[in-house]
Amino acid sequence: MSDTATAPSEHARLEALAARLERALSRDQRELGKRLAGLRRRLKEGKPVDRAINDIESRLEASIAQRAARETALARWQTPAALNYPPELPVVERREDILAALAEHQIVVVAGETGSGKTTQLPKLCLEMGLGRNGLIGHTQPRRLAARSVAARLAEELETTLGETVGYQVRFNDTTGPSTLIKLMTDGILLAETQHDPDLSRYEAIIIDEAHERSLNIDFLLGYLKRLTARRPDLKIIITSATIDVERFSQHFAAQDGTPAPIVSVSGRNFPVETQYLPLVRDAEDEEDLSLQEGILRAVEELSVIERDKGWMRGPRDVLIFLPGEREIRATADTLRRAQLRDTEVLPLYARLSNEEQNRVFQPHRGRRIVLATNVAETSLTVPGIRYVIDPGLVRISRYSYRSKIQRLPVEPISQASANQRKGRCGRIAEGLCIRLYSEEDFLARPEYTEPEIQRTNLASVILSMLSLKLGDIEKFPFVDAPDSRFVTDGFRLLRELGAVDEYNRLSRDGRTLARLPIDPRLARMVLEGASRGCLREVLIIVSALSIQDPRERPADKRQQADQIHHEWDDDNSDFVSWLNLWEGFELARDALGANPLRRWCKARFLNYLRLREWHDTFRQLKQLTRDLGLEMTSAQHERDAEAQAEVTARVLASPGQGRRPSVAIDHESLHRALLTGLLSNLGLKQENREYLGARNRRFFVHPGSGVAKKSPKWVMAAEMVETTKLYARQVAAIKPEWVEPLAEHLVKRSYSEPHWEMKRAQVVASEQVTLFGLPIVTARKVHYGPLAPQESRELFIRRALVEGEFQTRAPFFAHNRGLMDEVGELEDRARKRDILVDEETLFAFYAERIPEGIYNGRSFDKWRKEAERDNPDVLHLNLDDLMARDAEEVTVARYPEQLHHNSVAYPLSYHFAPGAVDDGVTMIVPAAMLSQLPRYRIEWLVPGLLRDKAIALMKSLPKQYRKQVVPIPNWVDAALEALTPDDVPLTDALAEFMRVKTGLRLPQDAWAPETLEPHLKMNLRIVDQDGKVLGEGRDLEALEARFKDSAAAAARAMANRSREADSEVLEDLPETPIATSHSTTQAGIRVEAYPALVVKAAAPADNGMSAKQRKLARKTGKNSAPSSHAPASATAQVEQNLSVELFDHPAKAAAAHRDGITRLAMARLPDQVRYLDRDLKALERCALLFAKVGTRRQLADDFIYSVFEQVMAVEPLPRSRSELQARLDDKRAELVPHAEALLKPLEAALKQHLELSKRLKGKIDFSMALVVADLKAQQARLITPGFIQASGEWLHQLPRYVEAMLIRLDKAPRERMRDQRDMEEVKGFESRLDARLSKAREQGLPDAELEEFGWWLQELRVSLFAQQLGTLETVSAKRLEKRWQELMARR
Repeated sequence: MSDTATAPSEHARLEALAARLERALSRDQRELGKRLAGLRRRLKEGKPVDRAINDIESRLEASIAQRAARETALARWQTPAALNYPPELPVVERREDILAALAEHQIVVVAGETGSGKTTQLPKLCLEMGLGRNGLIGHTQPRRLAARSVAARLAEELETTLGETVGYQVRFNDTTGPSTLIKLMTDGILLAETQHDPDLSRYEAIIIDEAHERSLNIDFLLGYLKRLTARRPDLKIIITSATIDVERFSQHFAAQDGTPAPIVSVSGRNFPVETQYLPLVRDAEDEEDLSLQEGILRAVEELSVIERDKGWMRGPRDVLIFLPGEREIRATADTLRRAQLRDTEVLPLYARLSNEEQNRVFQPHRGRRIVLATNVAETSLTVPGIRYVIDPGLVRISRYSYRSKIQRLPVEPISQASANQRKGRCGRIAEGLCIRLYSEEDFLARPEYTEPEIQRTNLASVILSMLSLKLGDIEKFPFVDAPDSRFVTDGFRLLRELGAVDEYNRLSRDGRTLARLPIDPRLARMVLEGASRGCLREVLIIVSALSIQDPRERPADKRQQADQIHHEWDDDNSDFVSWLNLWEGFELARDALGANPLRRWCKARFLNYLRLREWHDTFRQLKQLTRDLGLEMTSAQHERDAEAQAEVTARVLASPGQGRRPSVAIDHESLHRALLTGLLSNLGLKQENREYLGARNRRFFVHPGSGVAKKSPKWVMAAEMVETTKLYARQVAAIKPEWVEPLAEHLVKRSYSEPHWEMKRAQVVASEQVTLFGLPIVTARKVHYGPLAPQESRELFIRRALVEGEFQTRAPFFAHNRGLMDEVGELEDRARKRDILVDEETLFAFYAERIPEGIYNGRSFDKWRKEAERDNPDVLHLNLDDLMARDAEEVTVARYPEQLHHNSVAYPLSYHFAPGAVDDGVTMIVPAAMLSQLPRYRIEWLVPGLLRDKAIALMKSLPKQYRKQVVPIPNWVDAALEALTPDDVPLTDALAEFMRVKTGLRLPQDAWAPETLEPHLKMNLRIVDQDGKVLGEGRDLEALEARFKDSAAAAARAMANRSREADSEVLEDLPETPIATSHSTTQAGIRVEAYPALVVKAAAPADNGMSAKQRKLARKTGKNSAPSSHAPASATAQVEQNLSVELFDHPAKAAAAHRDGITRLAMARLPDQVRYLDRDLKALERCALLFAKVGTRRQLADDFIYSVFEQVMAVEPLPRSRSELQARLDDKRAELVPHAEALLKPLEAALKQHLELSKRLKGKIDFSMALVVADLKAQQARLITPGFIQASGEWLHQLPRYVEAMLIRLDKAPRERMRDQRDMEEVKGFESRLDARLSKAREQGLPDAELEEFGWWLQELRVSLFAQQLGTLETVSAKRLEKRWQELMARR
């Protein structure tokens, strides 16, 4: 048959099918009607339609058959008798009114109290009207329990089997079938159906029950149905509500002409209810406020009194007490049980209780029952037998905080409507009483209605659904009460965080996928990421757990035991892994146990078996949904070997209380990165006291019930934030901050600070901080700043790399330019002015003119430079004229020399102008070996270019009475410098002498204040070793000498080694050729002078025979047994084979060492004389006995013999060759014994007097003489101690007089104590200063004969003060000695 022949017949078939559409079900009418319209268009275009027509025809036949079956079934319910209306229900009394309203209007509002029968009878009224033949009668409930129980009740009243005429659908359970006329469901189920059936075409009537609860789903459905009515005029809608603001619903569903939807009010079955107010807060000052528990106990006791007064002792007498939460219920239960109320049972009622515990409320009982309930008993659940209500007026309500961006659970006062609802729970069985624990004034001041949930919750899921359904602008959506625009903004913000919408709030590809998952958008985002990271199975398990009520139960009487057993599933690092542990445990138990043993297993572990099944059902449904989305089921869990798995199974099946189970083996990072995508605003960084800093500067604590709480990781993420008494994070896991940034690229904010040039990287680098909602996830990360801020980076590159020279390059221009700049910079360092080299801006302009834009690092610069230099090799070359801002005629070599010359040594000088720097000013390079030879006063004169400034500063430091004699100071300084020549004398002395000559003014030494000088007016000394390595630097010569004493000695040894050219042969005698007095060598490129001396290698015993007490006293007084570093050796020591020549860094050190060497060598060459002096002098033996209390005979003999040889043989000029020594021995040999005998006379006299003094000092001394005695003992220790003969030298002859003066003082002191004390303090002042200087000299290894001599003049001062009758060598006084001391110090 031709196409032209078939076309009319196909057209006729289409028209025939269209005519039959009205006999089909409503859902098929729309779908098949659309398909028929499409086939008409195809037919006009000449395209084949026969196959599609056949399909439509078969589906239409099936739909018509189903409608006919439904109509047949519906005929059974067309009479009131068949519908079995309970006559006692108030709603039945209004049956005719409701049917009339439904017949005349599309939408009807039915208002009635709980118990009026509207929930169960309205579906029957719809059946009586004939609704149900074209589609379902949908009936929504806020809760699953209500949906199941109402369906069961309806089926019972209609005398049908549940699942036939009446069915229900809740999550994971659908009992409806093709013959179902009435479908009970949660409002969430109906809302989910809008995703795939926007017109709700399966329904002929929809009943929205309990609309007054104003949950998020209910408000969304009310707005959705408002819009749907225009597209579905055939759809009947019934809104049921308690008598709370029903006019708002009526106005919401007003017709286009503004006529409100009709309201049918149904009265409840109530008896009179009396209200009493017993506020917890007292008005009288002498009465204390009551706690919540105390107030409740008082109210319960009050009920007993009222019952007796009113005669209500028969019938139900149960009490319903409303409380905000579990914690308050537990506290109140404890209070009531402790009160031991007669014949009273206390039962809790809240959502987390097991079904078994909840059902106890409905079971028969004796006596009074007190039910402690949350607001679940306010409207959703009717507790039987309630006659009394105690209402504290509080509720814990979920409220979204715009500021903190978290869902809080604060306890708030209830509204008047809620208070009346609570009151309505009594008075249903008899007269009732409601006691409110607040005042009537408080009640009247409360808001009339409870704020709907849409105005106090995050709207992300609503917005996602609306975008998916293409419902347009949320702000134009017909909500009953429009949500806060700020909450809408936050909802979009969360969706952007999850990647569900783009920057223009348009649904993204991921957003469309998220909308298809019927779970919270955060959880849905985790699912998507789990699929991409290979851990979808584990994420689905966790998401399922977070979507249901916690299966872990905590019975009120066994909370601690339950918590302990629940912790066995914990993981220290992640509560999410704890869910996996529990899942695995239940799976293993389910596989190993039968149904009843499995229930017992759950009960023993305080696990709710039904919720665990719900968890599995949720997982199974989500698994199917992900399969429909094309997501591959992957797992990050590692398989255990058979032995390990068997051990885990055994642990799981063992009785509880065995300790923590092993955690599942899993890829923790992949899992937690997947979970993190949904929790980016729930991160926390640990602060002090276990507090965490979270997003947007909120602070929270990990909930104590978390397995992670004790460990307190540094970074955590949390599934939820809940504010109760504090803000707590629940379901927590430890994370690493580096996981966050890749997942939050679209959310993080980056800030850059401290951009700077890094020479090593040859680029501008900045410190990057990455924050997520104010939380620093990356701090101080170095990043290349060039691409981020090219202009700023270019400027930094030019300034730091090219202008300041911080650039590593071999480019010829750079070395050329830096060389010229260094040359000009050296001129500035000398002149101490930064006005010769052009400023940095000039140099910057030079480079900026030549270097193009976009060059901001070394790599790009070198690439450009090489190309530019091909055309012009000198494109970046500076010349001297470019760099000189002015001429520098004042900077000459004469004023700023390169070297300082002294005693044929040229010390290199360098200059640096950097105030505050350690080397500011002029620096002299000094080898360590030359430290002790430095012209210490010459360096005070600096260089001519700086000397004038220093002299002016010194003049200005003078006290005013001196300073005014030399004004103007610069002119005086110029005159002085013309007359003076730099020399090794103190600069202050030279200036003072000039002033004396010119003005006759004598300046005291302490008039000058050199310490006030700027550092650059003092020579900086840079100390180097023999190889030129810098050891240190400073401006205090004495401190440097002490600091580098060892380095100086090492340098001298190095010079000696080089001078001997590695010849290490030990000498047997002085060489024939005289030892030179000095030796020149080079260290660090500087000519250095060293001083040879004969040294005896063998040394005397370290303690020289002194006792510990004597050594301590010697250290205290600053006197050693031998003043030089060369203590006398034993007279019998053989030293001939231990001679060597060594170099010293100072002539005084060399002289002392050489004197000691000659003395020892002479003793070795004349052993008979040594033996004679040691054994044959009887006076020495007497002296040894007198010395016994001080030291040993050996010590005295060695000291005596050494001193005799030193004073006779080691006199100037000292022998420096073998022949000279021999001549000295031959010439002086005969003088040894006479000199020794002469020396013994004062020695013996001094020791006798010393012994007498010691005896007197040991006697009984008056306390007032204690200071005198202590001073005399200290003086004894200075004068008579091991080694004192050699230390005394020529002053030994004065010792008897000094000791005699001490005896005289001992006699006079009791009579002249004040004078003695004054004189003693004066002497001790000198001695303390002397000891300090001697100690410093010994540290430097420099013998100082002048200081030693000053010490003896202090003994003369003692004679003049305490024993004038003995006389002194010459006139001596404190004033004279002070002057002498100042002169000594001026030379040091």
